[in-house]
Amino acid sequence: MRRSLQRRPAAAAVLAALLALSACSSESEGADAAAKAAAPTRSAAVPDRQAEAEPTSPAPTATTKGPVVPDSALKPVTGSFTEKEKKFLSGRVPQNTDPAAVLQTGQESCQRLERTAKRDKDAAVGAIIAGDIRDAEAVVEHLCPAQKPLVATAATGFPDGTLTSPEQGTYRALTTDPACTWRAVGADGKILTSGPTTGSTGPVRAKIPSGTREFTSSACYAWVPA
Repeated sequence: MRRSLQRRPAAAAVLAALLALSACSSESEGADAAAKAAAPTRSAAVPDRQAEAEPTSPAPTATTKGPVVPDSALKPVTGSFTEKEKKFLSGRVPQNTDPAAVLQTGQESCQRLERTAKRDKDAAVGAIIAGDIRDAEAVVEHLCPAQKPLVATAATGFPDGTLTSPEQGTYRALTTDPACTWRAVGADGKILTSGPTTGSTGPVRAKIPSGTREFTSSACYAWVPA
């Protein structure tokens, strides 16, 4: 009888310990669940409507603010630059900057244009017009002259937004975005015409009539003559 009474406190202690461990485990699981619920949900990546918005380092600007590396000092750590590469780098390399890094940025812009043009020339032209590839003329002129037709086409267009005193004519948007809208406004603020036209079945086209003071578009990326 005494042995049974002696075992009861021990059994009670073991039971208490098991209950404590169970409570800790429940609290830990609850904390983990709360943490997961509080954590932000990673949403699926939204595809770019322009079909080509590959992230890339920005191309060097036409003019660099501040002192630049003189042309005589434009030398890579190893090897040498070609004459065309030197012309591209001239006036574009800030002091204390590796010229090879600036050159690489321009070369990446060329590669982006080439890859994009193979899939969709309109997207490549739109990237130039919209300024996604800055200083595109210099990049193409010196580093990838085969892409000159893209620059020539881009020169005939204009970016999304508001254009004052536009030339009359018919233009098409370089996008498949169904949200693309536009309007042509006269000198008295009257809307002369607006769109989209088609869009669901083909490219969005806008006809800018004579007398248009402003042409405003949204979500249309860029425009070129139709």
